[in-house]
Amino acid sequence: MAAPLLTRFEETDPSVLTPAGAASLLASAPWRRFAVVGDSLSAGTGGPTPGYASLGWPVRVADVLRRVHPDLAYLNTAVVGATSAEVLAQQADPMVTFAPDLVHVSSGANDLFVSDPDFAALERTLRRVFALAGGTGAVLTTFTLGRAFVVRRFPDFTDRVRRLNDIVRALAADPDAVLVDVEDHPVNDRADLLSADHVHFAAAGQAVLATEVVYALAATLGQPTSRPVHHRPQHPRRNT
Repeated sequence: MAAPLLTRFEETDPSVLTPAGAASLLASAPWRRFAVVGDSLSAGTGGPTPGYASLGWPVRVADVLRRVHPDLAYLNTAVVGATSAEVLAQQADPMVTFAPDLVHVSSGANDLFVSDPDFAALERTLRRVFALAGGTGAVLTTFTLGRAFVVRRFPDFTDRVRRLNDIVRALAADPDAVLVDVEDHPVNDRADLLSADHVHFAAAGQAVLATEVVYALAATLGQPTSRPVHHRPQHPRRNT
């Protein structure tokens, strides 16, 4: 059940870091070439939320990294609606050519919009994308999908999301991959989380996603944080 609709502001949202606060957590970050590939999640697609800057999470993260390294190079090849096969075919080469030292991959959600998703093929394709991203030598980050992502024309869509998330978790088990697991993040309970399309996180959700990426990257740097404590149940892996 969604939480009651509350009036929030970005500056006082306990789940959102200020730009200065985020930059302080990444003050020792070495990354100067940030690439993002994938679909609308990687594009940071979403509508407005009153009280929040209308910025997608990748732009927010790039802005934080640029506070640390003003010469940051940033590439985002994400395409709204792209399937995993399209990401592999159209975005992998530009990503490799860019030679990132930090790369984010989010893909697979659009593969779920068919009557019978082929999860084995999806896993194989994502494995190739992840391997190419990791092969650049960059630190690789990825998201699980939030449980608020529900498409009602598919009665089993929640299970589809869980199966995709299990695939992503398995692929992110590589020691060099950084998993930002938002499936059960409390932001999923916000009544104003989704944009008017009822699919994409609105600006407030984008701000939370960016904060979670910063926290995850800070952890790789050994940087202690004072982040809010969020309960995240453990997800047993399912056979896909």
